Formats: sequence, structure tokens, C-alpha cells
Amino acid sequence: MSASLPVQFPSETIKDAATYAAKYFEAMRDAMSRIDLKTVADAAALLSKVYDRGSRLWAIGNGGSASMADHLMCDHLKGGRTGTTRRPQVCSLASNNAMITAIGNDISFEQIFTYQLESLAKPGDCVFAISSSGNSPNIVSALEWAKREGVSSISLTGFNGGKARDLSDVNIYVPVENYGISEDLHQSLMHILAQYLRMERLSQPVPLPQTKF
Repeated sequence: MSASLPVQFPSETIKDAATYAAKYFEAMRDAMSRIDLKTVADAAALLSKVYDRGSRLWAIGNGGSASMADHLMCDHLKGGRTGTTRRPQVCSLASNNAMITAIGNDISFEQIFTYQLESLAKPGDCVFAISSSGNSPNIVSALEWAKREGVSSISLTGFNGGKARDLSDVNIYVPVENYGISEDLHQSLMHILAQYLRMERLSQPVPLPQTKF
């Protein structure tokens, strides 16, 4: 398969779950091998600066990616702080159901993240957008707002990257046309960033084999 095209899975009907699982993992490995690891390093460097200057990270996403935004808040705030001098300030804008439904009902669903950012975010902060398609209107709106207001941005995308790919300061692109695999690898990337940023600030000397990540 051409390296310029995203991995497509499934491409045919598969009759049993064991074979489906084997081919799913094969497609995942293929997509994983094509991720540009420099973008992971760039995202880590940007997050390190945001956390160390006391700025805030605002995580956003829809559906499974909304759950991942909540998970990111847990792993980066609690996990990133544990055993370190780092004090990450992280908030998931996907977690307040009352706020989201009020904005969606009274204004528009497209504005559920942008409206919150307008009240909460400041220059120096960072938006962390998770969107497999990269084209969700509320994600695009938030990234456009961030670009206008001097708020940096990181995105995790799949499929062809969508609009989010070009709107973000750093985009980690997972080249696969399957929501499950895209989300699996986005979750792995979120964990990689959280664990690396913790390791970066662990007290020295530290016995890494005994340190639980």
C-alpha cells in the first residue's frame, strides 16, 4: 500500500472474529508505523512549555474523543504531576454536560467549545483537539478561534487529517480510515505524551524500572 494513502480497514467482509482481530491488529501496526514521530516530539515540546510557564491546556473532542479528552485531563494533570515538580493545568471542555447542552441548545452545537474558550482561555494557553475526521464543525471552530487569539493548538487526527490538520500548530496524524484504530492510536499517543512529560521532570536519580507509569 502506498505510504501516501491512509490505511483502509476493513477492505472486505471477514467471516470470523479471530481473523478480523488479526487483520485489525495488522492494520493498526501499519498505521502506527507511518506516524511522523517528529510531530510527537513537537507536541511534547509545546506541552512542556505550556505546563512550565503555568498556562492551561484545554482538551476537546466529540464522542469517543470526548472521553479521551477527559482521560487526557486525568493522565496529564494527575499522572504528569506524580513524583515531579510539574503542576500541569489541564481541563477537558467536553466534561460538563450542563454547559455543553446549554450552549448547544441556546446557541449552537458548533460553538460548544469556542464559547467556553472565549471565557476561559488566554494567550499562552493551548487547545488540544482530538478528532479522527479533523472536520467536526465544533473542533474546526475552536481551532480557528485559537489561531485568531494567539492560543497555540495541538491536534490528533486520522483519515485524511481534515481541516484540523492545517489549523493546528502541531498535528499528529494517524493515517488510517477506521475510527476504532484511529482512536486506539490517539489514546496511545495521549499516553505517550503524558508519560514522557512526567519522566522529563521525575526527581533524579530515579529507579525507572521501579517507577510505575
